[in-house]
Amino acid sequence: MNNKLNEFQIEPAEMMSQLPTQFFATLVSKVNRQVAQGHDVINLGQGNPDQPTPPHIVSSLKEAADNPQFHKYSPFTGFSFLKEAIAHRYKEDYNVDLDPETEVAILFGGKTGLVQLPQVLLNPDDVCLVPDPGYPDYWSGVALARAQMKFMPLTAANRFLPDYGAITPADREKAKLMFLNYPNNPTSAVAPLSFYEDTVAFAAEHGIVVASDFAYGAIGFDGDRPVSFLQAEGAKEVGVEFYTLSKTYNMAGWRVGFALGNKNIISLINMLQDHIYVSLFGGIQAAAATALTSPQDCVEELVARYQSRRDAFYGALSEIGWEAQRPAGSFFSWLPVPKGFTSVSFADLLLEEAKVAVAPGVGFGDHGEGYVRVGLLSSEERMREAAYRIGKLNLFG
Repeated sequence: MNNKLNEFQIEPAEMMSQLPTQFFATLVSKVNRQVAQGHDVINLGQGNPDQPTPPHIVSSLKEAADNPQFHKYSPFTGFSFLKEAIAHRYKEDYNVDLDPETEVAILFGGKTGLVQLPQVLLNPDDVCLVPDPGYPDYWSGVALARAQMKFMPLTAANRFLPDYGAITPADREKAKLMFLNYPNNPTSAVAPLSFYEDTVAFAAEHGIVVASDFAYGAIGFDGDRPVSFLQAEGAKEVGVEFYTLSKTYNMAGWRVGFALGNKNIISLINMLQDHIYVSLFGGIQAAAATALTSPQDCVEELVARYQSRRDAFYGALSEIGWEAQRPAGSFFSWLPVPKGFTSVSFADLLLEEAKVAVAPGVGFGDHGEGYVRVGLLSSEERMREAAYRIGKLNLFG
């Protein structure tokens, strides 16, 4: 018996070996080693909001936690009041009409929906078009569906928008799903309405479902509000948009997101979730509804804070000779590395010598090589200090 126990082995499913490597786990380990050695690291490499959730939202949760109605299982597809709240917010912000019951699905954070969507739409060996560089969890969803990825290069020459004309005829015809993300992580690019109109036409012609990741939809600078994919005529016929409260309201740890748009896709997402979850805790749903329906002063203040940090950081970058395009949205900067470096070697140098952590662009795809991503996720003073520390390395001009 003991021999048999000693020989017993756990064999993971084949699918586990197909999941992409979590590139940024390595970055976290490198930063933690520096911190453990007592160094003052300015960590601009991650996408975790640094401000607390606004007090009125926290108070709403505290009050809701006392409500016995929320101590029971929530409805499988979530409370209607939360779906109505997101429909209200989209009407207010984007003049988009949504049916709360058929065109809104409540998610355990936006990431969950992005990973689930390929599983409800793709069969093994189906093709999904994915931006490069792009958010790595798109790859995870495609891997779990055992489908194939074809990458759409995002280049500075095309304003970091995909060029649909460059997609091969074979890939256009085989593709069933396409991910887009604007304001973009990692490039910080924004997309105009005309791009989404072209996207709808392209998707309709080739039978491709569009998945718009609108995680940074509230964060636009210089008075410009980012455009929603759902503002394009016909968008709901060909796709869905994913929205999250993580960035808009500093609620990353609360795990509240939504899928919005095509009712057939929403139904499929809800069907899959019925087999996995029993929706979010009702108290969190109540607080999320408070966030969406209250005056949006806290959002305006947050965007102003990020813009102020952007301006402080880029002012300091100019002083050290590191020239780059200022971001128009998101809370990221996409900066070219100096000649003679790869994105990884440059990021390692900044961490080792300047004690500034940034994310190597190649972690977001092959076309991210030559760039690093910097989060505007520290105070103006620390953002300027990060630039000055880098400037002491005398790498620019």
